[in-house]
Amino acid sequence: MNSRDKVLIANRGEIACRIIGSCRRLGLKTVAVFSEADRGALHVELADEAIEIGPAPARDSYLKSDAILEAARRSGAGVIHPGYGFLAENSGFARLVLEAGMVWVGPAPSSIDDMGDKERARSIAETAGVRVLPGSVRFKGGETDGLRAAAEQVGFPLLVKAAAGGGGIGMRRVDEPHQLEAVVESTQSMADKAFGDSSVYLERYVGSSRHIEVQVFGFGDGSGVHLFDRDCSVQRRFQKIIEEAPAPDLPQVVREELQRAALALVRHQRYSGAGTVEFIYDNERSQAYFLEMNTRIQVEHPATEMITGVDLVSWQIQHALGQLDRIDQDKIVCLGHAVECRLYAERPEKNFLPAPGLLSKVDWPEQNSTLRVDTGVRAGDRVTAFYDPLVAKLIAHGISRDDARERLARALGALQVEGLDTNVHFLRRVLTDPEFREGGVTTGFVADFLDRKRALDIEASVS
Repeated sequence: MNSRDKVLIANRGEIACRIIGSCRRLGLKTVAVFSEADRGALHVELADEAIEIGPAPARDSYLKSDAILEAARRSGAGVIHPGYGFLAENSGFARLVLEAGMVWVGPAPSSIDDMGDKERARSIAETAGVRVLPGSVRFKGGETDGLRAAAEQVGFPLLVKAAAGGGGIGMRRVDEPHQLEAVVESTQSMADKAFGDSSVYLERYVGSSRHIEVQVFGFGDGSGVHLFDRDCSVQRRFQKIIEEAPAPDLPQVVREELQRAALALVRHQRYSGAGTVEFIYDNERSQAYFLEMNTRIQVEHPATEMITGVDLVSWQIQHALGQLDRIDQDKIVCLGHAVECRLYAERPEKNFLPAPGLLSKVDWPEQNSTLRVDTGVRAGDRVTAFYDPLVAKLIAHGISRDDARERLARALGALQVEGLDTNVHFLRRVLTDPEFREGGVTTGFVADFLDRKRALDIEASVS
């Protein structure tokens, strides 16, 4: 067998299962890797081959480049797909894959470097003509010279952000000048531990904001297409819970501006493969600003697939193998609306504290053309404390936003999960909440929603 016909998936859980599905549709063999904690996991069962790569902690298994490359050599796999998280945005790993003569399913390592450094990405976006929020230069661990002056120029409130951060990690809000040094110091320390880079920068905090992103696909020659936009404003601790495509109640002039800006960045970078350009939309100023670019497949990519009919993972693999012809923008059509939610093993009433445990029973709602379930677990599996407590993603499609939203709420109502605490009831309450039904909620929605719920509970207990 040609090594290019075998794909090693350097990941686990639902995204590994998702990639296996696309590989099957393309007629490609798959190799799973797994830690000790994932012996017998669903992605291991679904793959054609599986190789153990180390102990349960991610640093000893899924983050070990040498172990994953050795598994590829042993299995004869010539293609590596990193999924999201773990090594997906690690340019060093991408370079090792390419130096080994294997196919890397992702953008060029230089693009990963450029967009992975958030402060550098801001500068590149400005050069490409994309609007960015007021911000500062970087401050490395222990550096404070010019910090106060930079903060005054940016203005309070502001965010202290890890230059190498992403996914909502390494981001702290500062409301008052006297808090600045302590927050910068703690964020630098956290960034060093999480990313191996203590650098942080300051950025204007937008109070009433929406998180809008544009899905792009570049062909590596300066051309690319967008696959419309998504709204990811329903978040807790800067991490997404519910996403929808396209973004509801967004002025058309803003939507078109974001699509143009995203493609300008693709052209400037000569970007190759799937990526997401994220923006913060300031409701008060009716203005959108570049936030970051994720150089990988996103957790929320199924929402885009549901409105376009495109298999983004297949596009990734075919493009990496040189088998994907350039696609014209007018061939990509947006049909209807999709809403996606993330089912977590967590306790929303305890500030979304993770709740690992044994999944003793699960009965998924029936899947069809309008309802999709992406998961990496089944009954009898254990959601461990070693990894993200994501149990599944449920995605509904409809001819309208209300149609999709109501279908997803019904699916959550029919879902049966036992043995674990999950956020299923929280998700269903959000989907049926009057403010969410109206559309266009801000990133502060979850906090406001919980405050409203607590107030109603107090009122009910008093009466």
